Amino acid sequence: MAAQPLSNKQKKEWAKLLFVRENVTVQKELALRVGVSEKTIGKWIEEENWKRLRASNVISKDEQLSRLYMQLTELNDHIFQKPEGFRFADSKQADTIVKLTAAIKQLETDCSVAEAMEVGRRYLQFIRVVDFDSLKTSASLYDAFIKKLINESRR
Repeated sequence: MAAQPLSNKQKKEWAKLLFVRENVTVQKELALRVGVSEKTIGKWIEEENWKRLRASNVISKDEQLSRLYMQLTELNDHIFQKPEGFRFADSKQADTIVKLTAAIKQLETDCSVAEAMEVGRRYLQFIRVVDFDSLKTSASLYDAFIKKLINESRR
């Protein structure tokens, strides 16, 4: 079954991920990988200020998980500092615990397109070192895989 072609919106999202997360900054390479013109890439970079976005890249998943665990620990410590017999969460605290736990579970189990791209980038770096001749084929398959993930994430 052939993959559906990406919409312009999906191509833009993919180019943005490559630019911001993978530091693919050569417009020609971005254009070739995504399937648009260099002029279009340049327009997207300027209009949406991708350079600033790349510079202020959001905290990593591991950092976010660490912060959520610290919040959960702090809340539990606060609850356990109460006198014996009163060491239980009130409704607000219980709600916060549920929300923090859900956020942690989601971060630990979900794999975003950006994360798949990060793993793929590291894999391609490995291939570049151990079997350079197969890099072009691997990169092509990797790009097809990312296109498929982007299509699936839009359903």
